[in-house]
Amino acid sequence: MKRAIFTGSFDPFTIGHASIVMRALPLFDEIIIGIGVNESKTCMFSIDKRLQAISSLYADQPRIKVEAYNDLTVDFAKRKNADFIVKGLRCLKDFEYERDQADINRSLTGIETVMLYTEPQFAAISSSMVRELAHFGKSIDEYLPAKTTITL
Repeated sequence: MKRAIFTGSFDPFTIGHASIVMRALPLFDEIIIGIGVNESKTCMFSIDKRLQAISSLYADQPRIKVEAYNDLTVDFAKRKNADFIVKGLRCLKDFEYERDQADINRSLTGIETVMLYTEPQFAAISSSMVRELAHFGKSIDEYLPAKTTITL
């Protein structure tokens, strides 16, 4: 069984994230969406809200699981017996950061990182941009998957 993890803070989980998950699904038998918990980071949505919202999106997809974790991504991957880490790349800056992480993760555990380029129509969408819009009272619905149940 080929198992991959797709990780991030997902605060919130955007249509760009959902696109990466669905494009990665044919490559693996199972994908675990890992919501990283970083106690030093201030999040807009609680971990429970993010878990519930993302889980509800994939309730009808038995090959997609959603879990939270609060250790290194590579340790989470090992604990879940993942063969791969999936990352989405929007720009050159993302590539440079993720390449360095992939090199470290591979040297620590042998786990490979698969990088998928974001579809052009989603390249400008980031969780931080969506949070900023929400903070100033703008609608964020168009940036979230259609079945998203997360509310401010």
